[in-house]
Amino acid sequence: MSSNELQACEDEIKSLEEEIKVLTEEYEHSRHQSMAYTEAEIMEIMKLFRKKPEEELKQSKSPDQETELHLLEADLSFIMKFTGLFFTHYSRKLVEKNGSKTIQTYKLSGKCQSITFLLEFKLTEENQMNRNASAIVTDLNIITECDRHCDLSNLVSRVEESGNLCLFFRSLTCFSEWCKHRERTFAHFKNKYPDVVALPEGLHGDYMVLRSTQLPEFELMIVWKIQVDEKGNVIPVLDLLNKIPLQGTLADKFASDAPQGFRSLLHMVGIQTSIETVINSISEGK
Repeated sequence: MSSNELQACEDEIKSLEEEIKVLTEEYEHSRHQSMAYTEAEIMEIMKLFRKKPEEELKQSKSPDQETELHLLEADLSFIMKFTGLFFTHYSRKLVEKNGSKTIQTYKLSGKCQSITFLLEFKLTEENQMNRNASAIVTDLNIITECDRHCDLSNLVSRVEESGNLCLFFRSLTCFSEWCKHRERTFAHFKNKYPDVVALPEGLHGDYMVLRSTQLPEFELMIVWKIQVDEKGNVIPVLDLLNKIPLQGTLADKFASDAPQGFRSLLHMVGIQTSIETVINSISEGK
């Protein structure tokens, strides 16, 4: 391997290590709002994906290209396991290199849970060999499933303006986890109460319909939105609505204060128990 090729591999390794450091810091910052790995699990993943390549590198007195490639693949695998982001395509092209300034265009695509994404951007780096090097993202274009997940559209617009890729990936990871959690919850109740629960938009929809077994004409709707605020924080918002006007003996149970009672229940016992309480109430019909 030539000295230039070896230097390129070392630069890639340093770049990946910096990404791991940034992602770790982002995880510590957002741990309270996302369903991520625990610290113990993160350490185990790091040991699993870094131990073998590091040992091979130490055993090799003159690291060859295959060993370097193995190390890079292990780092990438660690990042994907750690973040839940899986990349399916990656390319870059050198646009300009002038002294300490380097401009490259990047294109990468992948998915996070069931949400696919495509990013294209230009990266300008100053003092590339300096540990204090700065990097600026410009001309950022993000294509994702905003039609199916309208709450992502505002986030995408803000990120395209600011060029904050860390914000995008952090919020996308948390958003995807909540979508998956909502999907699992809907599937659980549909399987457990097939006569009561209906999913007009399927498992990927944002609401479920509850039909009383005692009064077939009476229906409630549990709406479960997943919102993203201006800072990229992901917030699940649930509400209970009357799909069909109340009537009969259920009127006393589900009067105008039912939505507020449901929201209070969410804070006390959580999402799954709150939904099950409502299902049991309309199933009893007493």
